[in-house]
Amino acid sequence: MDERQYVNAIARRIKCNGKKKKEIKRQLLTDITMRTEQGEDFQEIISQMGTVKEIADGFNDNISEKEIKQYIRNRVIKIALSAIVVIIILALILYWMLPKSFSIEQSKYFDKEQVEDAMRTTIELLDVQDYATIQENAIPKMQSVLNQETMENVRKQIAEDWGQRESFGVLYTMELVQGNEHFAVGEVTVSYENATVTYRLTYDREMQLAGLFIR
Repeated sequence: MDERQYVNAIARRIKCNGKKKKEIKRQLLTDITMRTEQGEDFQEIISQMGTVKEIADGFNDNISEKEIKQYIRNRVIKIALSAIVVIIILALILYWMLPKSFSIEQSKYFDKEQVEDAMRTTIELLDVQDYATIQENAIPKMQSVLNQETMENVRKQIAEDWGQRESFGVLYTMELVQGNEHFAVGEVTVSYENATVTYRLTYDREMQLAGLFIR
């Protein structure tokens, strides 16, 4: 610990306003500097002056009760304000991370008709079980699940035999923003001979399939 660290440690314990605390620090540093210039060892000066707590307590004994109360009040306010700032920052980070949906017509990254065409194409490829083509147009994480075995299990959970596709329902699309990532999300209900199936498809900015939910 050097003289500045010693004086700063004392000042942190003194219960007074910033102006008075600054003056006390100046006086202590001046006294220590004068004594070291006269040849005294810094460690000897500390041992003679006393510990950080002893010196700070000595100053506090000479501070009025009113000033101490004001110091405590200001410190509580400062801590409270710091806590509020932290909460606001955390809330902003959380808001930034949470997914937010927007109208796809206002998107800078997606074209509504292109997304709708991609949805129909993906569903048509699923119906004919052309998983190789779907994988070529999907992100790596999706490629591992877009296979005959996995998709067959999904289909059976809805119905053993869907039959032929009869018609597409209305296609709903939106843009989903999460952090810096932008996705196009579409949902459509498709009628088959023996089942009615709702698809929710997600595409990234390169129009690669990034999500598939079937119910």
